[in-house]
Amino acid sequence: MIANIASRKFWLGKARRVRAWALAATSRAIHVDAPPIVPTLTSSYAHGTSSSSLLDVTVGDALARAADRWPDREAAVFVRDDVRKTFAQFHQDVERAAAGLLALGLRRGERLGMWGPNTYEWLLFQFATAKAGLIMVSVNPAYQAEEAEFALRTVGCKAVVCPEAFKTQKYCDMLRLICPEIPACPPGDIRSSRLPDLRCVIALGGRQPGMFHLDDVMQAGDDRSLRLLHRIGNELSCDDPVSILFTSGTTGRPKGATLTHHNVVNNAFFVGKRVGFDWRPATRVCLPVPLYHCFGSVGGGICMAVHGLSLVFPSPQYSGKDNLAAMQSEKCTFVYGTPTMYVDMTTHPDVRRFDLSSVVGGIIAGSPCPPQLVRNVMSVLGIQEVTIGYGTTENSPVTFCGSPLDNLRRKCETVGYIMDHTEAKIVDPASGRTVPLGSSGEILIRGYCVMSEYWNDPDKTCESIGKDGWYKTGDVGRLDAFGYCRVEGRIKDVIIRGGENVYPAEIEQFLHGHPNVKEAQVVGVKDARMGEEICACIQVKDGQRLTEDDVKTFCRGKISHFKIPRYVVFVDSFPLTVTGKVQKGRLRLRVEEQLGLAEAV
Repeated sequence: MIANIASRKFWLGKARRVRAWALAATSRAIHVDAPPIVPTLTSSYAHGTSSSSLLDVTVGDALARAADRWPDREAAVFVRDDVRKTFAQFHQDVERAAAGLLALGLRRGERLGMWGPNTYEWLLFQFATAKAGLIMVSVNPAYQAEEAEFALRTVGCKAVVCPEAFKTQKYCDMLRLICPEIPACPPGDIRSSRLPDLRCVIALGGRQPGMFHLDDVMQAGDDRSLRLLHRIGNELSCDDPVSILFTSGTTGRPKGATLTHHNVVNNAFFVGKRVGFDWRPATRVCLPVPLYHCFGSVGGGICMAVHGLSLVFPSPQYSGKDNLAAMQSEKCTFVYGTPTMYVDMTTHPDVRRFDLSSVVGGIIAGSPCPPQLVRNVMSVLGIQEVTIGYGTTENSPVTFCGSPLDNLRRKCETVGYIMDHTEAKIVDPASGRTVPLGSSGEILIRGYCVMSEYWNDPDKTCESIGKDGWYKTGDVGRLDAFGYCRVEGRIKDVIIRGGENVYPAEIEQFLHGHPNVKEAQVVGVKDARMGEEICACIQVKDGQRLTEDDVKTFCRGKISHFKIPRYVVFVDSFPLTVTGKVQKGRLRLRVEEQLGLAEAV
């Protein structure tokens, strides 16, 4: 008997040691796909090999699996609104909302626009539309009426979900301005001349004439719509589109990048593996980045479903203090943010008063990140396993990302190495030929992550994606022998202000509408906090007068706040090429010197 007990203890002890060894091996295994310890590249081409296969899972399936695996784990916490949902609760809400959308008459493949800040309803409809086979259109919450009309009309939205208002944004009022027919129409049967595809508006908040309320959606589902929902779930393909996000362009108008279930689920899966979500226990991510950005919706929402993350939303709109408070009160272990957000956190006067000891890792993405900021994040916030991510909305979005264990130089000076199952090469923009290793050129990407199209715009799609499948990022960079990428600038004339893509041509066109403006050119200038700020260089018509305040007043309420120029410079002429084109590079240098920004980091 004693011998049996001793034998049992021996084997139990051995089993525990084996499990401990296996756990340690699993922890180390996250670095199997890490970059090689010796240089391996011989040309400016990198292929992200992987020991993990691509997933063949829809967004709805990913959430259902998460609810089965972690039913009692918190899926989402909205601190300001005091909303907490476990995976089981969230999945139940999603199924009710999806069935309700079908009961209201929406059908597979139709588009639903989501217009508003970070709220529980945003996350709810992100997954409800995916479950119902709809395509969710992310509409910038700062859009004014004209901008929203363009977005909704471009993709033919049949439905729009929005709050009644948020701060100075009066969403329902703007919709009534675009579609004055709404109040006189029965909910669900809107007939608008300016938005001919629109049939229903779902208002969050008080009830509005001609619009559904959120409660109507949640209560509309019945047995018939549930059966339809389950049939759609069985029929959905991973290659079906799931979201449209408006992204940058130099033509003055944003384009609708169309992403599939396959795009977003796999990008979320491999980004999570890169930063360690597959081995970090019960990761709680502080998520201040906007959900209408790919960084927030894929890196946040889809990663939540794929890796079982608990998402913590500090406030509907970014606040550095709210972010620090949420990390402390919710014991977050990870944090996302654009460089601007990290600048705000590291320079906040009360930062030392917050206990951030639970936060071990983070991702910085959305715009170029100054090396000193990475050092500040590590020293001031104490986040040692910080990584830089790089990508574009058209690439779902991440294509390069560092490892949490990278050395300081790589963390500060590169955007990491190529993602799994993804190819990258650096080419001469003129010839399209791959440049020698270490040389600068345009970054091209190919793989599962590349979008299917710009919605209803085949010409722009063909300009961006070649017949060989390579997507042209328009960014300039170089690869080293280890496969790490340094991003050096942009070919496209796009300003990235605090993570927001701003299209100079759009602002220029708008400024030309002022009766006293002869010509306007918009450039991005250096800014320590925002990365870049907008500077409008204006020639005033002869005999007319214009001040900086006049220009800014002209912009307010007509274009989004983040597009309003921070600086207004009046010029007599612009530097031109021999063919008469404005040399924006020289113009930028000139105004930076004039404004005293030449030495800004």
